[in-house]
Amino acid sequence: MTARSQGRGRVLASLVLLAALSTSGLATAAESIDVSSKPIARFGKDSASGRYGDLDFVGGFEFWSRDGRLKGVSAIRLQGGGERFLSVTDTGNWFAGRIERDAAGRPTGFGDAVIAPLLGPDGQPMRGKIAADAESLSIDGDRVFVGFERDHRIYVYENPRAPFGEAAREIPLPLPRHELRTNRGIETIATAPATSPLAGARIAIAERSIDTHGNLFAAIFDGARNGVFKIRKDADWDASDGAFLPGGDLLLLERRYQGFLGGLGIRIRRIAGTSIRPGALVDGPVIMEADLSNEIDNMEGLDVWIDAEGGTRLTLVSDDNGSIFQRNLLLEFRLADRPAPIN
Repeated sequence: MTARSQGRGRVLASLVLLAALSTSGLATAAESIDVSSKPIARFGKDSASGRYGDLDFVGGFEFWSRDGRLKGVSAIRLQGGGERFLSVTDTGNWFAGRIERDAAGRPTGFGDAVIAPLLGPDGQPMRGKIAADAESLSIDGDRVFVGFERDHRIYVYENPRAPFGEAAREIPLPLPRHELRTNRGIETIATAPATSPLAGARIAIAERSIDTHGNLFAAIFDGARNGVFKIRKDADWDASDGAFLPGGDLLLLERRYQGFLGGLGIRIRRIAGTSIRPGALVDGPVIMEADLSNEIDNMEGLDVWIDAEGGTRLTLVSDDNGSIFQRNLLLEFRLADRPAPIN
């Protein structure tokens, strides 16, 4: 297929998607956006190893667009067995579409991508960084939860496949507002599996809002055991996202930035789902850690999903902060203790 044919195919697919949205009265809410990508074949810049802690690197890509609205992707959730994605930006936009994959299932780019403003309860786009700073995202059945960290709040939207054009409904904060620091508020919302110890409840985790002992504020909400709990925090690391494994353990993505000399790092901790309860102080082992010797940037989004072989995959996405010195990345890993493929 020629590049021209591929381009026509992408345009046609986007027109079909927009036509479908128009039948729901959402044609003016979501716009097609062209996104370019470049594959990342190896996670280690100077190593051919594919194993990093408890994770095997699957693949990834760098992405960009001439459309200035595509920046600051801060959370991502995958749907349809890794085929579709829904994400939010910290400038107040939805970004959604398909993840294109090669024959081996490695991610290669985005297709049928659309972008649309997040709407507040008044049905209007959010104006200014303080109002629009969306940092967390969770899908729970037919509801989408979005958390904001400067003007601390959580909004709920309907229709995870296309929440564009819908006015938000605000719900009560599960964490004490006076404990949420400016620009260090809710960074993670995650929904536990229905069959897990938390029985489908959601949790919220702050980025760097800590108690007098230096522990991180978190909360269970909309479940049988609602209440605040704490996560042990290492001084150099801040929470940036989290997602539950099918069995109920929580994977917590953290990042570290120590200036130009100290560099940038990320790590993932595995916290036992059975330990998460109101009043608890929880912790867990680091299952992967990486720095600038690896293909990372400001990794802010994490999701967990099951691939066609029954393997547990992790998808990470970065926030480029709209800076020419940073990159938008999507990276995928497979949990090393995945079950063997079914013959």
